[in-house]
Amino acid sequence: MVLHRCGGRTMGTTWSVRCLIARDDVYHRDAVAIEAGIDALLAQIVAQMSNWLDDSDIGRFNGAQAGSWLALPPACFSVLQTALAVARDSGGAYDPSAGPLVSLWGFGPDGPRSAPPGADEVQAARARCGWARIELDEQGRRARQPGGVSIDLCAIAKGYAVDAVSAWLSARGVSHHLVEIGGELRGEGVKPDGMPWWVELESPPAADDAAADAARTVVALHGLSVATSGDYRRYFDSGGRRYAHTLDPRTGYPVSHALASVTVLHRRCMMADALSTALTVLGPEAGMAFATQRGIAARMLLRTPSGFTERMSPAFAAMLA
Repeated sequence: MVLHRCGGRTMGTTWSVRCLIARDDVYHRDAVAIEAGIDALLAQIVAQMSNWLDDSDIGRFNGAQAGSWLALPPACFSVLQTALAVARDSGGAYDPSAGPLVSLWGFGPDGPRSAPPGADEVQAARARCGWARIELDEQGRRARQPGGVSIDLCAIAKGYAVDAVSAWLSARGVSHHLVEIGGELRGEGVKPDGMPWWVELESPPAADDAAADAARTVVALHGLSVATSGDYRRYFDSGGRRYAHTLDPRTGYPVSHALASVTVLHRRCMMADALSTALTVLGPEAGMAFATQRGIAARMLLRTPSGFTERMSPAFAAMLA
């Protein structure tokens, strides 16, 4: 077996795959087919779930008239269904209908901004949000546009795409692989040396080497996924304050607590993706209580004057042990 690497761009970021393929006469043909197949699969997911495209399935829903029902492809409907379930369970800390707020703060299709919006603008955008306003018809795989709702699946679709690529590879007999999209990962099987796929968890940039060492944690992804949400990825500074891209849909403003990042380990990357966002919004106390009560494997890094403090949920600590 030979370790094959391939990659490309998708969803405004990059994707990469490492996988084991038999070293024989068809190696080159299989390698080319794998890369082309992954590109096609990711293009299909974007065509369904991107809120940056008016003609995607989600784009059509966002532009639909009030009261209209739209049929969605099975994958898109499943992701929306899962997103609404996480929204319900988290009390709206994660909300897939927060698209108007994401755009208002300069993190959506409308482009960046250099200063925060006014309170009236925030309240007007919040009035267009509300996950509970979205109705689903499970039998017909349809969603109802209540009027003005703009779905944004960015905090879950990337994780779904990782799962989808992993499943696509497994279905074609490529059972040993590591899939990564924009920092979200899933590992199956083992590396050529028989060891699992060891990865270092993403952490915020540290001010010094000692702080960086303290923030490093390595995990084995053997049938496991990992996703991280952090305030250091996308943000803008204004008036001496940083406004991060993680918004609290319940207030309409970026989160402003001490959490620098939240990492979640889960069998499904889609769930790890959405849960890391929900826990970030909930904050260090409520978020850790939420994770502990539900057996979620979560690791939090909190900013302190001297660097970072790490907190782990019982499920996360048990996985490391």
